[in-house]
Amino acid sequence: MSTENLPQSPDQPQRKPRVAVVFGGRSSEHGISMVTAGAVLRALDRTKYDVLPIGITQSGRWVLTADEPDRMAITERRTPNVEQLAESSEGGVVLPVDPANREVVYTEPGSVPKALGEIDVVFPVLHGPYGEDGTLQGLLELSGVPYVGSGVLASAVGQDKEYMKRVFTSFGLKVGPYVVIRPREWEQDESAARKKIIDLAGDHGWPLFVKPARAGSSIGITKVEDLSGLDDAIAEAQRHDPKILVEAALRGREIECGVLEFEDGPRASVPAEIPPPDAHAYYDFEAKYIDSTPGIVPAPLTPEETADVQRLAVDAYEAASCEGLVRADFFLTEDGEFVINEINTMPGFTPISMYPQMWQASGIGYADLVDRLIEAALRRSTGLR
Repeated sequence: MSTENLPQSPDQPQRKPRVAVVFGGRSSEHGISMVTAGAVLRALDRTKYDVLPIGITQSGRWVLTADEPDRMAITERRTPNVEQLAESSEGGVVLPVDPANREVVYTEPGSVPKALGEIDVVFPVLHGPYGEDGTLQGLLELSGVPYVGSGVLASAVGQDKEYMKRVFTSFGLKVGPYVVIRPREWEQDESAARKKIIDLAGDHGWPLFVKPARAGSSIGITKVEDLSGLDDAIAEAQRHDPKILVEAALRGREIECGVLEFEDGPRASVPAEIPPPDAHAYYDFEAKYIDSTPGIVPAPLTPEETADVQRLAVDAYEAASCEGLVRADFFLTEDGEFVINEINTMPGFTPISMYPQMWQASGIGYADLVDRLIEAALRRSTGLR
């Protein structure tokens, strides 16, 4: 690990990099973020790093938490939450917004603020809005603190499925048929908005997938088999995001590929295949995290298909100006064409998640993967780059 970018005074010995693992957050993926954080905390080598766990509650309060990864697991089919690990019900953590000062401060009503020391890099394992979407990245840019993963623009593009598809199309990547329903459209002329969706089904057939435009982990998604299920699916998606995306179903195999930043640029992992889950209509939240439906790693593809999807995954990473890591999800259609579905700029990162599994099969284990991401973050400066 290079420590050349760490703040040092001439008379101080070189110290270990201090990593703040930030997790939880205000999105519906709060619990999965905690599961991811538990895995990252467990993997961090404490002889190599000083570690500061910081949780963000579902109300948005930043708190110090216990460094107890075992309490961040799914138990009895329930995900954990930050409040269970917070060291105080009232205290909060404040990140500096002065690039010359990386010191984190802890405040509690009626007490003198307490300095917790400087942090050198943030590992933000948040999924969904208010964390993965460029908002946290913007705060860290203002603070001048390096962080793992993509910057503001790429994070925002990676979170908003509409603009993600627009960017991919502009770079020549093929996407499937879709329509977007914005909140104003729905509020001003609900019947016209619904007709857009019905026309999509008329052109491409049922089923359709109705999704929140800016959510992940398959939360709020409904597979709609016919017109009778459409209104309920729209309502479910709008519970998570007032803007919704409706996609035509693509017939084909689901193929995923990981991209990781190396010193000489991004490289792709071996791909994986997501087989249709037996107990679920599609690869939904429960199939991913509760029932842990296994993927096939490496995917049974021809050498030519493997090379194609690896190239396309890196192309998607570059098109969105990503940094650090990305999981790119594709359909391999019946006519042998790869169609990109989406990218995740902070994909599921538990040991059973597909991104770490693909890199494990590519020769990079979980702890090494965490190290490489931190190293990449420390190599980059904040600000324009």
